[in-house]
Amino acid sequence: MEETEGAKSAGAVETVETDAGRARITWHRAKDARLVLAVGHGAGGGIEARDLQALARTLPGHGVTVALVEQPWRVAGKKVAPAPKTLDTGWRGLWPALTAPGLPVISGGRSAGARVACRTAAGLGAHAVLALGFPLHPPGRPEKSRAEELLASGLPTLVVQGGNDAFGRPGEFPPGPYELVEVPRADHGFAVPKRADITQEQALEIVTGGVAQWIASLG
Repeated sequence: MEETEGAKSAGAVETVETDAGRARITWHRAKDARLVLAVGHGAGGGIEARDLQALARTLPGHGVTVALVEQPWRVAGKKVAPAPKTLDTGWRGLWPALTAPGLPVISGGRSAGARVACRTAAGLGAHAVLALGFPLHPPGRPEKSRAEELLASGLPTLVVQGGNDAFGRPGEFPPGPYELVEVPRADHGFAVPKRADITQEQALEIVTGGVAQWIASLG
């Protein structure tokens, strides 16, 4: 693996070779970090997602180093994500770099990245799981539930879900040993309509505040 010059600062980029190809980590380091939150992107976008960027800006001030992870397919410039098995391979290959700071690591991601985190967290020894916009089912297909993935890790888990997420609204989630934070009126990418009773900034504050509070409760 290679780390760019100045890699101890926020926004430093590290490349990691995995069995699925070359991946990339952008580090946003806390001054006195007690945890690392590693978050992967979804199948339709990258680490520029509004929720991932909001977490990277906010959590270092709470003693949490944020590692924004780009899967090999995204680094290679491909537009279509590979099969789940390949995504899991890439994530596992990144794990040694994520644990290198010697801190507990929360395995997280948004959408498809959340599924990867849920599937692999227990086997990797993750401290907990963060699922942003968990795709409980394909839009319009509630019978195709992925709840088993969410429930399988056995680790402390937080789901942050938009109130109008077509991939699964908060009320559709089954009971389970996890916490759920709802972002009112938000869609799958946590965007809210212009006429919503909350602003886009307030929606993101619900995301970051909910995550920060949950992490603090982990001890």
